[in-house]
Amino acid sequence: MALPVAFFAVFFAWPVAAIVARGLKTGGAWRFGRIADVVAQPDIRHVLWFTTWQALASTALTLLLALPAAFVFARLDFPGKQVLRAVVTVPFVLPTVVAGSAFLALVGHGGLLDQLWGVRLDTTVWAILLAHVFFNYAVVVRTVGGLWSQLDPRQEEAARMLGASPFHAWRKVTLPALAPAVAAAALMVFLFTFTSFGVVQILGGPAFSTLEVEIYRQTSEVFDLSTAAVLTLVQFAAVGAVLAVHAWTVRRRESALRLVDPKVTARRPRGAGQRALLAGVLGTVALLVVLPLAVLVRRSLDAPGFGYYRALTRTDGGTFLVAPVHAVWTSLQYAVAATAIAVVVGGLAAAALARRDAGRLVRGFDALLMLPLGVSAVTVGFGFLIALDRPPLDLRQSWILVPLAQALVGAPFVVRTMLPVLRAVDVRLREAAAVLGASPWRVWREIDLPLVRRALLVAAGFAFAVSLGEFGATVFIARPDNPTLPVAVARLLSRPGDLNYGQAMALSTILMVVCAAALLLLERLRTDRTGEF
Repeated sequence: MALPVAFFAVFFAWPVAAIVARGLKTGGAWRFGRIADVVAQPDIRHVLWFTTWQALASTALTLLLALPAAFVFARLDFPGKQVLRAVVTVPFVLPTVVAGSAFLALVGHGGLLDQLWGVRLDTTVWAILLAHVFFNYAVVVRTVGGLWSQLDPRQEEAARMLGASPFHAWRKVTLPALAPAVAAAALMVFLFTFTSFGVVQILGGPAFSTLEVEIYRQTSEVFDLSTAAVLTLVQFAAVGAVLAVHAWTVRRRESALRLVDPKVTARRPRGAGQRALLAGVLGTVALLVVLPLAVLVRRSLDAPGFGYYRALTRTDGGTFLVAPVHAVWTSLQYAVAATAIAVVVGGLAAAALARRDAGRLVRGFDALLMLPLGVSAVTVGFGFLIALDRPPLDLRQSWILVPLAQALVGAPFVVRTMLPVLRAVDVRLREAAAVLGASPWRVWREIDLPLVRRALLVAAGFAFAVSLGEFGATVFIARPDNPTLPVAVARLLSRPGDLNYGQAMALSTILMVVCAAALLLLERLRTDRTGEF
């Protein structure tokens, strides 16, 4: 635990504490009364209200559209199921900037809806809600569908034989068993939408602002660190409450159910109802997931002769100090370094948490590992600049600063992927090897590593994908001569002109292809033992 604790203390707790202290401390005295003053401001209360209700609306809409797909993936077997699973998951590993760009190409000025019917939804709340569903669709499908596929169908069949209707049997038997998974998925979607930044920044315009966007505005535009610190504390408290409830629902899901092999529960569609449901889910995926991505690719090809892609190789002297295509190589380098850090830190944390003799303090660290996914990435990025500005950790001019920030987001995915597999390793195998004279290192190399190798590769793939798309912290610390792909996309979208817009679509397409390739590789490596996320 020494290295994981030190890593999160130095590169997460310290920067967040530094930015909060800078905002709430004046002349050596704490100004806690500032919290009430900020929350009482009408515009801040409007931001809090919009952040909360759009997260609730996004969560409800996501559940409504994704639960039928969870059933289809869990209970039905059809050609192309694995490919479709990968397609559905692509938006989740894409950066929110790309998700926003995809919907901007669909519903924005000159988008597909504008060209066909003269309808524009950008800068409206509907664009934000639909983009959130697009981004979080896989969370519900994977979380609920993963459990649904392992529920014993004979219990529901027994209720049917005793005279219950299909809906009554589902409501009385299956739904109570699924409730913990549905609650866990809903809480995760709420967490991601409550802290939404890239989607709202691109699609919301000046009319809509979440807490994360307001923290960014107060920090980088208004330079009001006091207000930003208060909003950070408010978001931290809300995220902590959500994670506590999420941890409780996960424990219920893990301890209250008897599961079966998912391979025996999936069957070919039977009857007109199941066929219609399958067709409806396929249509929803086509419209909600495939269409925005396809429009994104098409808009990147509007210029003849791959003009937008060729423009990426030139320096315009305004937006970037280097050619935009340089961001591709920079992002890949940063993501590889961040993946290595996340695998080491997350792997050690998972190994410590998997021990049966782990104490309560160690188990409590498991919940803390999830905080970087919910705490303001903008706060973390700006905190890096404030906290890591003097020896022995003066890293502001170092290239490693960006991978460190990205690894904070990747490490929780490594822990969540490796922990179930490490806990499943029979401790008697380790004990037998130790009795035969094997050293602890050899026990790990000969016993644990062969069993967790595939999970380790899956964890590395997820860490690579999320590191590649990290935006909130990177936008503060990426150097102008070394922008990452998400930062480059956001900068291009912020400037007027068709050429800048087209280059943003081209860079987004490149980023989407790289993330999709990593995800398809994960699908080939994924086993039932590695878990869903």
